Amino acid sequence: MEEFTTTFWSDFTIADAFGINAVKDTFKRAFEEWKDDYRYLTDLVSVLNHKCWQHYENGNAKMSQLYQELYYEADGYALDNLKGEEFDYYWKKLD
Repeated sequence: MEEFTTTFWSDFTIADAFGINAVKDTFKRAFEEWKDDYRYLTDLVSVLNHKCWQHYENGNAKMSQLYQELYYEADGYALDNLKGEEFDYYWKKLD
């Protein structure tokens, strides 16, 4: 398992226990707070990707689909907004 530099993995694991609305709320708060910090944004996108696959492998299609949607939202933001060294960091970490 990849090591994360933030608490996002724990935050979303806790939210998972409370359901879809809790995951949406956790994403909203994390994304709004950290979208302008490219390292945290990179970690957030990575966690969303891992969570999507975790729920897929565990047979939870609804939660996997939600994480996929959140992943594409955050990834799209990163691809549209990160430039230069920030984009290079993002690409290298997620490749």
